[in-house]
Amino acid sequence: ILLASGLFIYYYSWVDFPWLVEETIRQLPAESRAEAAEGVRQFMQPGRQMWMTVIGIVLGSLVIYTIQAIYLHLVNKLVSGEDIGFGSWFSFTVWTNFVAVFGTLAGFAAVFMADSNQLATQSLTVLSMNELLVHANPDNAWYTWANAVNLVHFWIILLISIGFARWTKSSMVKSSIVATLPWLLIFGLWALKIAI
Repeated sequence: ILLASGLFIYYYSWVDFPWLVEETIRQLPAESRAEAAEGVRQFMQPGRQMWMTVIGIVLGSLVIYTIQAIYLHLVNKLVSGEDIGFGSWFSFTVWTNFVAVFGTLAGFAAVFMADSNQLATQSLTVLSMNELLVHANPDNAWYTWANAVNLVHFWIILLISIGFARWTKSSMVKSSIVATLPWLLIFGLWALKIAI
């Protein structure tokens, strides 16, 4: 959380902010771009963007960790009945998500290796499927989805699978299903919505 916050604090103090504002406007749907442009220009301020992002990282991470811990806690009660408390699952969730540090370090590398300080926020997600494989433009329906799917997620799923199997004495197959199911539901339903 601290490293990700540090990345965005540095990014918003480094980026060509007037360019970022205009780039944000350019990415809006063409039919609403003209009427929304002035509002975006007034709303987007470097300090405001930085603190909103930092607060979003802190609160978003805590909410995600809590939801994931509740899920694992409930599934454990259904699948194995092992005596593992919510606090342990919360610690486990935080530990498995620690690998996101590598995505943040890749974001720092993107900033440090950039040719100029005109770097879009999405370019910080170096390990996203969009950056690695899809290469969708902001006006493409798959753009947000492909930016949300990240290589680090697969690592997290693997760690959860191994950890759940070890803690609950469940088979690796069962643990892999437990670890993968929420991700498949979220990103699968999202992809289905885009495809339809």
